[in-house]
Amino acid sequence: MISSDVIRGYTDLMILSILAKGDSYGYQLSKQIEAISDGKYSIKETTLYSAIARLEKNDHVTSYKGEGSGGTGRTYYSITLLGETYLKEKEEEWELTKEVINRFSNREGK
Repeated sequence: MISSDVIRGYTDLMILSILAKGDSYGYQLSKQIEAISDGKYSIKETTLYSAIARLEKNDHVTSYKGEGSGGTGRTYYSITLLGETYLKEKEEEWELTKEVINRFSNREGK
């Protein structure tokens, strides 16, 4: 399992990248994160909903009420144009972060 401390700055990227493929609701987002990470990361519910609230406050996602299975109400989330721009920035930041960290962790030639 990956420590939540390591991933903390990239929950927005994970959530937005999933929403860029289509609208989703909280439970589904958490299951998709776990599946995409091959079970190596499981987002806590409080972490997920705190991130969603922050993304919504910053106009990166919007929410709407929809119907779930069995006729229950669900809140769905979708990425906004501003969110797509922010996702691209986070993806570029991640590539730079990987490059820098790899310079410290790469032991080839030593």
